[in-house]
Amino acid sequence: MNTRKTGAEYERAAAEYLQGCGVQILARNYRSRRGEIDLIGKDGEYTAFIEVKYRRDNKKGAPGEAVNFAKQKTICAVADYYRMTHCIGEFAAIRYDVVAIEGEKITWYKNAFAHIYNERK
Repeated sequence: MNTRKTGAEYERAAAEYLQGCGVQILARNYRSRRGEIDLIGKDGEYTAFIEVKYRRDNKKGAPGEAVNFAKQKTICAVADYYRMTHCIGEFAAIRYDVVAIEGEKITWYKNAFAHIYNERK
């Protein structure tokens, strides 16, 4: 199975898991010219920007650890664009979550990292 197909399969599994937890999925694979966010959901008052990471096992590290600073910065930049285009105000309740899938185990890390402000050039 190629990596894009594998990613889509686990993003689908993550979306189903989150929906089972009461999250309304607003967007899947949201793209802008700055990058991509796997899932965007509404969890109560929060708009959650969600990165999905899968690992068959932990030989290459835990899946949640794969969301490094550079990836976080990209997610924040894309989230800023989403918020602008969907009129989500500066003071709206947002958070950045990670859904880590290792084998068959799914772990949802709410508020996994803080917003990273991108410098404009």
